[in-house]
Amino acid sequence: MFFQINHAARFVIAVLTIVFMNGFPSNADTIERNYPQQEVPSFWKGAVDNVMEMVASVERGKTKAIAISPGGRPVYLFTYGPTVDLQSQANYGSAAAARDPGYYARKKETDPPIVYIIGGPHGQEMEGVVGLVNLIQVAETGKDFRGKEWPRLRENFDKCRVVIAPLANPDGRARCPYDSFIGIPVDEMTRVGQGTRKDGTNYGWPGAKKLHPMKGDVGILGAYFNDDGINLMHDEFMSPMADETEALLRIAREEAPDYILNLHSHGAAPMILSTAYVPWYHKVIESHFSEILMKRYQDENLPAARVCVPSRDGEKYPPPSFNLTSALHHCCGGVSMLFECPHGLKEERYPQVNHEQILDIELILYEEFLALAVKNPRPRPLNEN
Repeated sequence: MFFQINHAARFVIAVLTIVFMNGFPSNADTIERNYPQQEVPSFWKGAVDNVMEMVASVERGKTKAIAISPGGRPVYLFTYGPTVDLQSQANYGSAAAARDPGYYARKKETDPPIVYIIGGPHGQEMEGVVGLVNLIQVAETGKDFRGKEWPRLRENFDKCRVVIAPLANPDGRARCPYDSFIGIPVDEMTRVGQGTRKDGTNYGWPGAKKLHPMKGDVGILGAYFNDDGINLMHDEFMSPMADETEALLRIAREEAPDYILNLHSHGAAPMILSTAYVPWYHKVIESHFSEILMKRYQDENLPAARVCVPSRDGEKYPPPSFNLTSALHHCCGGVSMLFECPHGLKEERYPQVNHEQILDIELILYEEFLALAVKNPRPRPLNEN
């Protein structure tokens, strides 16, 4: 179920939703801070309310709520560019089995590339939300919330159909007490993100994945999860437990994106992670994009990780996880990539980045991502282009 929202109603709905959320707490408690937070600048817009404000203010794009979280919070979708007639007569899997994905999506040469960007599947990883709210501002005005112009980004944005879910897990984001983890110790980020056991010890990574849904031995329900304890990255994709997950997959099926970005954050340098259980050409394109992106970061004097290298799945045991990034590809055949942005944590072993640099990392990612889509609008093995 989803709700189409016209412009006249957006502001009223946004205000009423904020009032409802503030007046009626969800079924999971907000986590307390153990450390003072650095002051965040005005352009740092990664909270639930910031997304609601964008819903009320967009003019060039369209918005709709595609799901309601267990905590009663809407998950919004922003769309820009013309709708593409897919001429679909089969789902993607069946079309691939028929040896022609065109039976699922028969796009014309004149159709724009379709890109789909998802922010905040883990609620404490707000950097992608900040980036996407600023991306929407670039789409609307040509400038981010600092007033910085992004002409190449805006030009390629306007050549695509762009589908954005800036905050997939509003429950987790609402429970997270920090708007930024810059200067915060990693153990505190871990406590807030992955939560604790009843004895107060951190679940940590990958320990937070040992119990799912996150119910039972739970002291603090981490912001990783929605209010039902579901980690959207590791839902049951054949039969989703969370309405948010079902909606994200449904949008992939309906839109047939050529390229997908799933936005996350961690302590280390920015990187593209390899997607498991996808075709080899997908992995090659992913690696090619990773190389372009890391070179761009180096040129801009920003931290950069190693290039994502294609590898065969299952060469080692245990095998890699089939996660949300993998599932999105299998809904639509698009090149589905996961990006990790640095938090700016306190420890010196992690990149020491400020708010300006994190926003640049995010917007440069989108700039290169859209440039890739415009240059290679229908993903195929690179040697066939």
